[in-house]
Amino acid sequence: MPGTRKLGKPTDQRKAMLRAMVTYLLETGRIKTTVTRAKEVAPLAEKMITLGKHQTLADYRQALSFITKEDVAKKLFDEIAPKYSMRTGGYTRIVRIGPRRGDGAEMAILELV
Repeated sequence: MPGTRKLGKPTDQRKAMLRAMVTYLLETGRIKTTVTRAKEVAPLAEKMITLGKHQTLADYRQALSFITKEDVAKKLFDEIAPKYSMRTGGYTRIVRIGPRRGDGAEMAILELV
């Protein structure tokens, strides 16, 4: 099925979860989650970094409308995005780390390159 994965959640909860995960990824630089969630978060994080590279007020406001913490948006524009100025994409990496102990879900680490 083309499009986004539903991740077993209603639309509003799914969007809120993905926004929170992108915010946390940009704040800390890496997150540990399931492979399917990582595959959903990665393109959103890449889009935020691309917005940060443009350095315009409109892009800052657009990033701020998605990122849940204002200080993370500021960090994105001041520190993270300039680091990737020579790179045209591929700002994130998904590393599989094996099954989770409780339910056997395939786990991964999503990190900024």
